[in-house]
Amino acid sequence: MAAPLEGRKRWAYLAREKNIRIASLNENGTIHISSAWYVVRDETVYIPIDGPSEHAVNFEAKRAVSAMVDSGDEYTTMCSVRIQGSVSLVKDPALFESLQDLVFQKYFYPGHPYSDPYFQLGQTSGRKYYALVPEEIVAVDARETASPPAVESHLLPKSATDRRI
Repeated sequence: MAAPLEGRKRWAYLAREKNIRIASLNENGTIHISSAWYVVRDETVYIPIDGPSEHAVNFEAKRAVSAMVDSGDEYTTMCSVRIQGSVSLVKDPALFESLQDLVFQKYFYPGHPYSDPYFQLGQTSGRKYYALVPEEIVAVDARETASPPAVESHLLPKSATDRRI
């Protein structure tokens, strides 16, 4: 791979981006895909799922899951992380609360007009967090191979600049 996105750079990229696309396999073999919020903690991606959604049903049935986080609007700014694997339900109440705090820090601010409704919805719909457990990660950062635009200045010797033909 010409421009891999690995290690701490990959996790910093994932922590900074806002949306993840989740694809899970339905019982009939079709794919359910949607965009979701997520947070990163200890090099693990956690996805909040509200209520009995198709993803929740597929996750509980231990069906295949893929996810994609990507950004960039041209080749030289393109980054992407594709994760294939499974999910694991977060059962630890302390971890659940920590993830709720991370969601608030990432997507809201004190006094944000939609923070209370978001967290109230989570309480009434039975929000759960799932850890994305990777079997394969493919990550690319085209910014690594792009040359930034720069002003060039060259000083040539007089013999190269004062010629008459």
